[in-house]
Amino acid sequence: MGFAADLNKLCERAVDKAALVVRRAALELQSGMIERSPVDTGRFKGNWQCGIGTINTDTSQDEDKSGQGALGRTATTLQGWKPGQTIVLSNSLPYAKRLENGWSDQAPSGMVRLTVQAYSDAVKKAVESIK
Repeated sequence: MGFAADLNKLCERAVDKAALVVRRAALELQSGMIERSPVDTGRFKGNWQCGIGTINTDTSQDEDKSGQGALGRTATTLQGWKPGQTIVLSNSLPYAKRLENGWSDQAPSGMVRLTVQAYSDAVKKAVESIK
């Protein structure tokens, strides 16, 4: 194998690792939003969605007090992500914006804005997980 082939393999591994970091960081961010979500019936926690290239506006009546179902769906969706595509994390329940803006005593500072503040930590954690 020549130098060019070795360099090509190195580049392929770097792209694969970068994609893995993006997927893991997105999953960490979604996890943060789910964990910070207020819980009454569990419907709000269970309605966090992940879209690739567009917002996933799906909603469900299902209750998921732990948020593990929503996190599992996100992990599955992220498996289909390719570099260059946009990842959109969302909750399309009609009262999501009110909850984000302090409507719940359980999450007076919201979920998304607090999680976004920890973005660099999520990326750092994702990088460290593949070393």
